[in-house]
Amino acid sequence: MIQTQIFDPGCATCHTDVGRTPAGGLNLRPGSSFAGLVNVASTGQPGAVRVVPGNPNTSYLVQKLEGAAGIAGLRMPRNGPPYLTDAQVKMIRDWIAAGAPNS
Repeated sequence: MIQTQIFDPGCATCHTDVGRTPAGGLNLRPGSSFAGLVNVASTGQPGAVRVVPGNPNTSYLVQKLEGAAGIAGLRMPRNGPPYLTDAQVKMIRDWIAAGAPNS
């Protein structure tokens, strides 16, 4: 659901390996996003983990989407606003809180 509703229509525009190196080294295309997110260290923020299953507050993905203090670079999406809606961010938070299943 996260893939088809959030990553495919928005994030995979920049975070793709089709014809380029994905932004931040993060490929969010189908079949690649889970392996590039869950329990993977951020390339832009030393010590940060992109998605910590069960813990959206410490997941760097959420911090980048919400524009938290101390993030490296800009809030995502980089060319926003518009940023993700509150409902979309909640969907990502809920997915992470549920253990970030690969589904």
